[in-house]
Amino acid sequence: MPVPAPNLYPPFNIVRLSHVEYAVTDLAASRAFYVDTLGLQVTHEDDSRIYLRAMEERGHHCIVLVKADTASVGVLGFKLYDEPDLDKAAEFFTSKGLPAEWVDRPHMGRTLRTRDPWGIPLEFYVKMDRLEPIHQKYRLYNGVKPLRIDHFNMFSADVDASVAFYNEMGFRVTEFTEDDDSGKIWAAWMHRKGGVHDVAFTNGLGPRLHHTAFWVPNPLNIIDLLDLMSTTGYVGNIERGPGRHGISNAFFLYVRDPDGHRIEIYCSDYQTVDPDLEPIKWSLTDPQRQTLWGAPAPRSWFEEGSVFTGATPKPSALNAQPIIAP
Repeated sequence: MPVPAPNLYPPFNIVRLSHVEYAVTDLAASRAFYVDTLGLQVTHEDDSRIYLRAMEERGHHCIVLVKADTASVGVLGFKLYDEPDLDKAAEFFTSKGLPAEWVDRPHMGRTLRTRDPWGIPLEFYVKMDRLEPIHQKYRLYNGVKPLRIDHFNMFSADVDASVAFYNEMGFRVTEFTEDDDSGKIWAAWMHRKGGVHDVAFTNGLGPRLHHTAFWVPNPLNIIDLLDLMSTTGYVGNIERGPGRHGISNAFFLYVRDPDGHRIEIYCSDYQTVDPDLEPIKWSLTDPQRQTLWGAPAPRSWFEEGSVFTGATPKPSALNAQPIIAP
């Protein structure tokens, strides 16, 4: 199926991805991972929740850790351009027969809660509490020195349909992998903020969250994190990398938190601001799309993901197989 043409005049204006809510089973263990090891900053915490932000972010939070009996993903959040966009978004989802509910969220203004057609919980807002800048408070930089949240990657049972729906909301495809035999899209990378992606979709049992990514200053920060994790009891949480993706050209590392939620540490992708930028096409049989240096990804990277609260994953009908490490 051809990649859809960019939708330059969507029904409402999404600025960027914003935040993710993770349900975690041990709040103290998650705090040790995200704060003491990765280096995110606590903006508020109590007995049931921890709010975190990265070093360049002025908004109150990019991750919310919520104490729960079972691990899951509560919501993916996106910032809209202006207040009228919230009402336009509500009209858009209602017109699709999808839920549209106004909810009260701590540290946020008027917030719209909804789901995409496959059950991924989404929320949209315009205003979040603003905090003082800390990007030049270098004494606070720890761990991998995370600067900002960068993207979400989701498993989809129908990537073509996911791309079509998110394209309707104004996300533009930058790169994609196509199955040579069927012509269907295996995976696609889509952006709003002018990087390679704010969201991506990968073929598989879905919907599930594959990973959340954080941008870091340079590859040396990733090497430092590997040294830290391998000597502080987290060597088993290192899943894949370091390496350089063919798709996006980014230098990467994938790690797992104590509940198995996957986090990508990410830097060095490229600018995609031009609205007429042509998507880059990759063959599913090209191993360099996964890692430019040719090393295949582990099986867990293709098969394991975090479930969304209230969504039931379904298998994909696309049976094409990627190259997997033995």
